[in-house]
Amino acid sequence: MSEKTKKVAFLTAGGLAPCLSSSIGYLIDEYTKKAPDVEMIGYVNGYMGLLKGESIPVTPEVRKKALLLTRHGGSPIGNSRVKLTNVKDCVRRGLVKPDEDPLKVAADQLVKDGVDVLHTIGGDDTNTTAADLARYLAKNNYSLTVVGLPKTIDNDVYPIKQSLGAWTAAEEGAKFFMNVVKENSANPRSLIVHEVMGRNCGWLTYKTAQCYRKMLSKMEFLPEFMLTRERQDVHAVYVPESKIDFHSEAARLSKIMDKCDCVNVFVSEGAGVKEIIREMQKRGETVPCDAFGHPRLDKVNVGQYVAKRLGELLKAEKTQVFKSGYFARSAAPNVKDRKLIAKCARKAVECALQRVSGVVGPDENDNSRIKACDFERIKGGKPFNVRKGSFRAMLEEIGQPRPRKKRTAK
Repeated sequence: MSEKTKKVAFLTAGGLAPCLSSSIGYLIDEYTKKAPDVEMIGYVNGYMGLLKGESIPVTPEVRKKALLLTRHGGSPIGNSRVKLTNVKDCVRRGLVKPDEDPLKVAADQLVKDGVDVLHTIGGDDTNTTAADLARYLAKNNYSLTVVGLPKTIDNDVYPIKQSLGAWTAAEEGAKFFMNVVKENSANPRSLIVHEVMGRNCGWLTYKTAQCYRKMLSKMEFLPEFMLTRERQDVHAVYVPESKIDFHSEAARLSKIMDKCDCVNVFVSEGAGVKEIIREMQKRGETVPCDAFGHPRLDKVNVGQYVAKRLGELLKAEKTQVFKSGYFARSAAPNVKDRKLIAKCARKAVECALQRVSGVVGPDENDNSRIKACDFERIKGGKPFNVRKGSFRAMLEEIGQPRPRKKRTAK
């Protein structure tokens, strides 16, 4: 017989995604239906709030209107990037004292607050941190269940087939580019680079380009007056899983530039990062890292690098870099994502009431069945399969050669 759940806490962490507010809304609504006596709180600003003991209660009014949250983006309780095993960073930020273990501080706060179940909503970093916390709790005989939900617009978490909010992010990125692509009419020989989020995985870049091209296919054009689909189309797609051969690409894209008077490029923010960092280090520059040890991509600036290299080779008169990341990740989820979020939330509550820990999502190793995947199986950096048929078909349509570099299939 499972131990009775009396109090539940939520926290959201990492970057934003179009699922955080909705996930909390569906969780609160499901608890209200299935276990109305369970008390609920939300830790403010993720693990930071947990360490500081800052939380807000889920009041009867919030319970009654919980589904309003499913129509909003962002997080109603705030986010932060905190790694509980990075003691030095936690001390530096004043979250714990120099002689304290952040894991113990977090565990003690959960005990103090009387929390039985902690729901973590985040990506691989959030949920691997949750795994660290779950291990610590079990090792030290804390009676607490941790149930995570997989949030990452990169869609790169093992073994989750589809992470929450990723479909929406692709759709929103496509809407974003539908407007900014018109900038190619503001100047002759225009190069537009659309930088899409995705540190290690090119799924979002591929999916955003695919969504955008589907939108284009439904539009009417007036070629007699320079309004052609070809001018608005995607001419190149670069992802972290393949190398960019700038010289061969320049030879290909020069023909498009001469014909269309513009070139439109989609690139993942993590494409070619290692090569760019090596060049920066040769110049004596250093790239700062975040709390999880990842290079700060805003300092690497892949979009600007690609724009500079291709701009010179294509003899572009004007280059522009547009980043859709913040626009896309802050959106409210679309219908497709809301359905997935609702299913995962229902399963997460079921697992919580049965006191089963894990990250709830479609398990790619179990026919995409929505279940609690053991924390030990959760890790990030799952690459996009550049051999995917629809990706190769898209490259063939735009005249781009197949990727040279191959990595483990996604």
